[in-house]
Amino acid sequence: MTRPIAVDLFSGAGGMSLGFEQAGFDVVAAVEIDPVHAAVHKFNFPNCAVLCRDISKVSGADIRNASGIGSRKVDLVMGGAPCQGFSLIGHRALEDPRNALVGEFVRIVCELDARYFVFENVKGLTVGRHKTFLEELVMAFEAEGYTIRKPWKVLNASDYAVPQNRERLILMGSKKGLRLPDYPSPAAYRPTCKDALDDLPNVDVYEALVESDEVRLASNAWKRPTAYAREMRCLSNGAWHYGYVRNWDPRMLTSSTRTGHTDISRRRFAETRRGDTELISRFFKLAPDGVSNTLRAGTDAARGAFTSPRPIHYRYPRCISVREMARLHGFPDWFRFQETKWHGARQIGNAVPPPLARAVGSAIVKAGGHTPKICEGSVALGDPALLRMNISAASEYWGVQSPTGKRDRKSGARKRSQHETEAARLLALSELRG
Repeated sequence: MTRPIAVDLFSGAGGMSLGFEQAGFDVVAAVEIDPVHAAVHKFNFPNCAVLCRDISKVSGADIRNASGIGSRKVDLVMGGAPCQGFSLIGHRALEDPRNALVGEFVRIVCELDARYFVFENVKGLTVGRHKTFLEELVMAFEAEGYTIRKPWKVLNASDYAVPQNRERLILMGSKKGLRLPDYPSPAAYRPTCKDALDDLPNVDVYEALVESDEVRLASNAWKRPTAYAREMRCLSNGAWHYGYVRNWDPRMLTSSTRTGHTDISRRRFAETRRGDTELISRFFKLAPDGVSNTLRAGTDAARGAFTSPRPIHYRYPRCISVREMARLHGFPDWFRFQETKWHGARQIGNAVPPPLARAVGSAIVKAGGHTPKICEGSVALGDPALLRMNISAASEYWGVQSPTGKRDRKSGARKRSQHETEAARLLALSELRG
């Protein structure tokens, strides 16, 4: 039986790609302009065609050619155009060039003649003056022959087995004549921060994590996992859902570079009550029996490369690691991010939590009349060099010009050795030629 196929626009590292794969889709193509994010997507989804390009210069035909799907019917296009402020100046908000990325999403959906689409974005698009923009978007899809599930809804990831308070607009539509999907019902299981993090070893114990984001541990280094942690570690039955099993080393603790805090900061963190905000840093301290505050991406390099505050661990006097962020977002432990804390935190903060995406994807699968099946065999992850590429190396890998004004933040991560730099360069050149 052939699985339905999907295309992920503005894919980032792949939160929606993973969730929809777990729901039963084959994500055949992803479009992402940031070369570092695109490289990470390629590592985690090696069989997906990644187009590291400006979406305004990508056509539906380009996506079909890159993915090799030919004339096959595209079941779904999904994505969340980055918020550019959603300017409402002028008579037609959708025609404002500052809102152009949303228009490109509509164009690609129509050029691929997708049976369904899922558009996700910030909750603010549904209120006040910005609601006009959303109404124009709905009208644009309706004019192209799509029916929209109304009223649209803002879904909170915490209602879908994610230990994080994170609200996102989910707009769903189908070609006229097809069954409209229903919004997924909330999950009965409500994991907490403790459920997500308590089995993970303390990164401060491992000196190797001062200069590296990974370390191989003994099997007894982990504490007893909860049901949620068992799924993140792929220990439970059904942890892979309808996704492809990845070949990975479960002994590796990854995306876990330590953060250097002063003794004064650690004392303030320790004195802060769980569930409160530390007065000086304004960092939120997690409560073990609650859920995380919204994990944010911070600003990109063009706007100063500021990392959004990571919350304080409820047990240790430090900010949580990138892996701990991933746990609070619903990313399993096999899923890797760029090695620096700045890039890794941005990739998580920009992503749709996979369990939320999986719930929405399952609703689309049901509406489309598909019967999801468990995948046979396994998939090897990509070359680890993809995770170590800075912006320059990633741009060379994809054969694109390095984004103007962008720079890399090491955030305490180890500097790439000459050997690693050369390895990444050779990998890039070999794949570009081959």
